[in-house]
Amino acid sequence: MFEFAADAGAGGASGIVSLIWPFVLMFAIFYFLLIRPQQKKQKARTAMLRALSKGDKVVTIGGLHGTIVEITDDTIVLLVNDATKLTFDRSSISQGVRNE
Repeated sequence: MFEFAADAGAGGASGIVSLIWPFVLMFAIFYFLLIRPQQKKQKARTAMLRALSKGDKVVTIGGLHGTIVEITDDTIVLLVNDATKLTFDRSSISQGVRNE
């Protein structure tokens, strides 16, 4: 009778561990396939926004192409054509355009 109780206690602990392993494995898969690439992408975007300077050609999230004429910590003024200047939040810049 005592042996049965001892075996049941040991089996219960190993049963819990065997139930936890699939969740740990699933979290690891999600981390390496979803979370980590998203963090890398966010770091690259932040670095791109910090590296912007006057004269850079950029594209906004809405698809507007322009050249930076003024830049502050929070805003960017874009020259769209020869006379039109538009002010955007710095975070609304989608990408830089290569100067060719």
